[in-house]
Amino acid sequence: MSASPSAAARRRTLAAAGTVAALALTLAACGSSEGSKSSDSSMPGMNHSSGNSTSAPATPGGAFNDADVLFAQQMIPHHQQAIEMAKLADDRAADPEIKDLAAAIEKAQDPEINTMKGWLKSWDKPLPSPSSSMGDMPGMNHDSGGSSGMVGMMSDQDMTDLKAAAGKDFDKKFAQLMIGHHQGAVTMAKDEQKNGSNTDARKLADAVVAAQTAEIEKMNKILDRL
Repeated sequence: MSASPSAAARRRTLAAAGTVAALALTLAACGSSEGSKSSDSSMPGMNHSSGNSTSAPATPGGAFNDADVLFAQQMIPHHQQAIEMAKLADDRAADPEIKDLAAAIEKAQDPEINTMKGWLKSWDKPLPSPSSSMGDMPGMNHDSGGSSGMVGMMSDQDMTDLKAAAGKDFDKKFAQLMIGHHQGAVTMAKDEQKNGSNTDARKLADAVVAAQTAEIEKMNKILDRL
């Protein structure tokens, strides 16, 4: 008679064990399902509620307005002419300070030209034509001087006279013309400081004002002793 209760007890134990095992399997399946969801959310491009906004690339060139575009479109040829003038000093200037100043202008303004061209491309705005007088560009002031209408730009005759000069005569002409050229660049840069919205363009405008104002002062001192 004692064997029957023992057999019954074993059956109850086995049944209970089966229930526990089934429950464990159910819990494991749930956990696996949750884990799968968690894993999916961590896959690239799957989590749409976070991460994408911070990893997305910024708008090319950053926010900009018409003043920023005009600043770049006008300052590029303005810088290009300054570099053309500076290159003449290599074999025409006599004064060491003029030679040093010309070299500094080339070194500073050539990279700035490339930077501004990059902005215009990223903004999907036209680059100034190398052969254009810029007279047809939006916002050009045709009464501001120079052949292009941009403030401080040299006329064709100015450039011809500078190319024909040499020695001390070149040094004086170069300083006089470059002072006017720099003053034009400073005026354009101050317009950008006032009206522009692009952070990088405004920083470049700050740099132009600081550097070219200092160079104007230096050239005035050179003229005083020539």
